Amino acid sequence: MGKRIAALLAGLSLLVSAGEALAHHSFAMFDHDHQVKMTGSVRDFRWQNPHVYIELVAPDAKGEVRTWTIECANPGILNRIGWKFNMIKAEDKITVIVAPLRTGEPGALLKQVTLADGRKFGNGGPAGPPNIE
Repeated sequence: MGKRIAALLAGLSLLVSAGEALAHHSFAMFDHDHQVKMTGSVRDFRWQNPHVYIELVAPDAKGEVRTWTIECANPGILNRIGWKFNMIKAEDKITVIVAPLRTGEPGALLKQVTLADGRKFGNGGPAGPPNIE
């Protein structure tokens, strides 16, 4: 009976770890070498798992106003580095430094956000720091 329970527990642990591996993804879709700085108006701020998102209405490099979906770390990571669930609100004017999607679509990974009051926040260790000012 003991061997059956051990085998069952081993099988369950494999299933759990496989699910965790599928839950994580790479940042390879973002162009970390060609970061962009944008100022715009917040359309939506979603404090949720597995990632926090900022929807920002801002011009692209050609001056065309677009709605950008900006991926941030999860709420736990952001909380530990000083973020609060209510620090960004719809219609706030913010400046972001992001690693844009390689496809050219209006999506990006946050590197740094500057709030209207001048406070700056990073996006946690996995996202890395900005490489522009």
